[in-house]
Amino acid sequence: QVQLVESGGGLVQPGGSLRLSCAASGSIFSINAMGWFRQAPGKEREFVAAIGSGGLTNYADSVKGRFTISRDNAKNTEYLQLNSLKPEDTAVYYCKMQIRTVASREYAYWGQGTQVTVSS
Repeated sequence: QVQLVESGGGLVQPGGSLRLSCAASGSIFSINAMGWFRQAPGKEREFVAAIGSGGLTNYADSVKGRFTISRDNAKNTEYLQLNSLKPEDTAVYYCKMQIRTVASREYAYWGQGTQVTVSS
């Protein structure tokens, strides 16, 4: 079994920063792409950022220049650094990883979500 555990959310003032982490554990053979999504109240879940196994990154236009995605392959962990936060960044943030387990093909796994609230 594979489990993704997120941490790092919280309440921050506009202009502030947070760092989210997502650690995968279990019978992992390899991890391909990693990414972050978010869902605000009453809205659809949306793409935020992604990073490939080779380190190539991609960002939603709304977060370019403010958020940075990174990964530590040795720790099976991905990070999302959120800077210059705005109230419209308020949402539940979910991590996602494309993981191949020891006994199976590659599947998408999701974290449980962590709340980020930007408010004064």
